[in-house]
Amino acid sequence: MEDAENLAECGLDPELRDRLLNEQVECTFIWTNKAGQPFGVAMSFIWRKGSIWLTAAGTRARIPAIRRTGYAAAMISSVGTTIGPGKTVSVRGRCIVHDDRATRDWMLPELARAIRKDDEAGAQAFLALLDSPGRVVIELKPDYELNFDSKKMWARKPDAAPPGRFDH
Repeated sequence: MEDAENLAECGLDPELRDRLLNEQVECTFIWTNKAGQPFGVAMSFIWRKGSIWLTAAGTRARIPAIRRTGYAAAMISSVGTTIGPGKTVSVRGRCIVHDDRATRDWMLPELARAIRKDDEAGAQAFLALLDSPGRVVIELKPDYELNFDSKKMWARKPDAAPPGRFDH
């Protein structure tokens, strides 16, 4: 490889993809506003049942936008995980806003435990904060995915790699 033009062979191996989706708890969540412009924020999430699950107050601008378009996207980075930097999973797909109690009852505790995985009291406190009357759950069902493993790209030209890219 002389350059970084063709990265088709730099996707994540399936095991590493699954590990990233199950280990990471923060993503960039992206939707389209009323003007048709993309906008995104960092949000906590969990990967369950083949979907990305997030939560927000129903009054957040993203909620009517999702209801209006029915679509959203997310980018999950490996930064901050035991996997190390340079790996991503990006998805887009149908997005459903759940406002029923049954969905909140299973999803919010799982999210709280994922965020505060080593602290049950902390998870319970976080759950109490999350479980508010106007809270909704967002389900992003991916219909397109693009993932990337920079280690595969850097392996083609190791002298160009940033420090630490081969440590994980």
